[in-house]
Amino acid sequence: ASSPAPLPTGSITPSENLDAIAVSDADVPEITVPAPWAISSTQTKVLRDSSNPQVVGAEAKVTINYVGVNGRTGTVFDSSFQRGKEATFSMGKGVITGFKNGLTGQKVGSRVLIGMTGADGYAQGNPQAGIEAGDSLVFVVDIIAASYDEATGEAVTPAAGLPTVTMTDGKPELTLPQGGINADQLVVQPLIKGPGAEITADSSITVKYRVWGAKSGKLIQEGWQPQTGKLSALINGWKTGLLGQTAGSRVMLIVPAADSYPNGEPSKGLEAGEGVVYVIDVLDVNAAAS
Repeated sequence: ASSPAPLPTGSITPSENLDAIAVSDADVPEITVPAPWAISSTQTKVLRDSSNPQVVGAEAKVTINYVGVNGRTGTVFDSSFQRGKEATFSMGKGVITGFKNGLTGQKVGSRVLIGMTGADGYAQGNPQAGIEAGDSLVFVVDIIAASYDEATGEAVTPAAGLPTVTMTDGKPELTLPQGGINADQLVVQPLIKGPGAEITADSSITVKYRVWGAKSGKLIQEGWQPQTGKLSALINGWKTGLLGQTAGSRVMLIVPAADSYPNGEPSKGLEAGEGVVYVIDVLDVNAAAS
């Protein structure tokens, strides 16, 4: 009988799953890959579960520790553990597809194993890292922290007489009581209490927000996309009102004119002396860079 023709060099029969990958349970994981190894579709397996209800959103900023192994060679090509420095990046910007797909929806605090196809890794290869086009990659990732895409946590029942907030198409809409609100003093009303880090005076925060006139109910400013700044550089109403609030929270602030728009915003229908109502989603809280 004639022997079968040899497979062309470099062709590996891809695995359907991650069962052949062994990972030690040490703090710095050792990964054993039966190289040459490849996977047929990108997938994730949870190695250490987390009781944290927060999951990584598709646009989140994440902080992770990881080890990356080339499936073809079985060798480590990158390790944040070896560098001694966690990696922080935004999932929405320039992240390889396999990482984005492998981490989205996974719990913060968990350790996951990701096997990704060459197409979802470095499709063109990455010569500096010894990765050729088509090489499947294996990552073990400790998910240390993540920002929120939107408020997540326990709903809080607002005090009577305050404006009501309803979410429409993912954005807050405000309904004022008849005659509007006398915004003569700061009112802080959490709507959702998030489980994340607490805001301190020197925090840097990432938020999205909308602002309405307290008398007219007109939308004054549209800020419903993530933006980051130091609390100390923001208006007085935020400096005071957001202290002690937590990442993942949705907060309504009623802010007097003196601490928001002292001269009004006549072009937008906000009269001088009219306070404003903010609805703010706190997406991330970071300690000041030392």
